[in-house]
Amino acid sequence: MPTTQQLEPKIFACKQSEYLAKKIAESFGVPLGNVITSTYSDGEFQPSFEESVRGRRVFIIGSTHPGSDHLMEMLLMLDAAKRASARHITAVLPYFGWARQDRKDKPRVPIAAKLVAKMLETAGATRIVTMDLHADQIQGFFEKPVDHLYASTIFLPYIQKLGLKNLTIASPDMGGSKRAYAYSRFLESDVVICYKQREKANVISHMELIGNVEGQDVILVDDMVDTAGTLTAAANIMMERGAKSVRAICTHAILSGNAYERIENSQLQELIVTDSIPLRKQSDKIKVLTCANLFADVMQSVQRNQSISSKFLM
Repeated sequence: MPTTQQLEPKIFACKQSEYLAKKIAESFGVPLGNVITSTYSDGEFQPSFEESVRGRRVFIIGSTHPGSDHLMEMLLMLDAAKRASARHITAVLPYFGWARQDRKDKPRVPIAAKLVAKMLETAGATRIVTMDLHADQIQGFFEKPVDHLYASTIFLPYIQKLGLKNLTIASPDMGGSKRAYAYSRFLESDVVICYKQREKANVISHMELIGNVEGQDVILVDDMVDTAGTLTAAANIMMERGAKSVRAICTHAILSGNAYERIENSQLQELIVTDSIPLRKQSDKIKVLTCANLFADVMQSVQRNQSISSKFLM
């Protein structure tokens, strides 16, 4: 009879990430576990594992993008696994939501990213696997191990296949300059930075370009695209300044509000994203690269207690 160390791990999916979880489970080599969710008439819901997880390593896959039900479902599934005597419970969050609230930027506001981290641990997570956090220091909000993956391992081969001879990497804001410089070092390209000022969240009052893009094939890199206001404004300015083409690479495609319309009507030639968040609709300008193999490989390494340092290109 196998020991608890030899038992096959189990993978379960929150509803919002079921499509991605199926691909991860297939790449990992185990079937996706059976979860049934009961819903009350007032909207309250209860997930139930329909198979034993006692003594097992359990992976629960779910992005926690708004609405809040996505986070709540992850918390309930973690709690259910803990109460069902799972040995290890890894929360796999392809997109870690609420991460933009990682500090107090004015008085009397919450630090939501810290709150979410504590809620995940309290619910039962013994390990976190996530990708391209909005700020690297969010890892410090956890007392449990965090495997912070970078989508550069997915995007860089795609960029190289484009074969752009006049490549310039750009950051759409000052905060993303570190990410842009990391890409540029690997690709041996120039860097330009956009400087923006906001009236309020998601509203840009002014934008300037630091650097020369004339005759260049520009690739904007960012961790997420929400309303697409910053990206499209940056692309339009760059084309006005003589850029040959502008593409954007954003790990998490939130794409809220009028984002799809902005992208379609912008100077962006292409927006490349991962499937960490399911798209609301398809667009000829949006290309999706799967992160399933990256997560499956890292989960295999976690299961075997192996190093994952080979998964970091940045």
